[in-house]
Amino acid sequence: MLECVANLSVPSRAEAELLGAFAGTALRDLHHDPDHGRAVLTLISEPAALESDLHRLALVAAARLDLTGHVGVHPRLGALDVVPFVSLEGDLGAAVRARDDAAAWLATALGVPVFLYGPLPDGTVRTLPEVRRRAFAVLAPDHGPDRPHPRLGASALGARGILVAWNLRLRDTTMDEAREVARALRGPHVRALAFALRAGPQVSCNLLDPLVVGPGEVYDAVAARLGEGRVVECELVGLAPGALLERTDPARWARLGLSPAATIEAALGSAGLGPALEGPRAP
Repeated sequence: MLECVANLSVPSRAEAELLGAFAGTALRDLHHDPDHGRAVLTLISEPAALESDLHRLALVAAARLDLTGHVGVHPRLGALDVVPFVSLEGDLGAAVRARDDAAAWLATALGVPVFLYGPLPDGTVRTLPEVRRRAFAVLAPDHGPDRPHPRLGASALGARGILVAWNLRLRDTTMDEAREVARALRGPHVRALAFALRAGPQVSCNLLDPLVVGPGEVYDAVAARLGEGRVVECELVGLAPGALLERTDPARWARLGLSPAATIEAALGSAGLGPALEGPRAP
């Protein structure tokens, strides 16, 4: 089984749901944030079915989205912005093959420049932050034209291990304070950015090793720095592995925005994805 997490620059929930309808049976979760101007569609299926559903989703998204008028606080390279592939059976090679096939197809079918991240053919590993920093200025696309598509920009396609996207919303906190919190959280296991939302500052995290540093540890670090009362809400984006809930006190699940219903296992109606969590860390 492969997971594909399509991060698209989408203006509205209604548009996100329309696109989700074209993702076929592989679609397991849809998240949209109007402040970010971003939809996260989690697709999980066998490789051949996943490829077919992703192609259909990408073609419809490319026909409907236009980055030139897009508004949102989240950084973006393009309309079909970031598309990582994740093996749920511990074999990153399957994710790499799916990523490479999708990258070549996307560049050919849509004329979109594509940057790869994760393991590369030359044996090195490139991270998504590197792509964001270096795209076009220093780094040439791995597939497609050497300049952004006029409507769709560019895309970053990756192969990685399981990560957890998880956010905290703060109150009585300035953006400078939120940025300091994000800087303090960053490390080998956590990537973090601060965003100004209409409801207040948000610290948005990618937890690269969620069984080492998970939502509980990040929440405690933020509460220790600011005071627990300043964390208003915690939000899971997409799905989490069931093993994350197993290592987290059930009494904390609701406060941390976690739920058994929002796990990969629940989405698949299956149990046990332990081998996937023993695979390579997300680059």
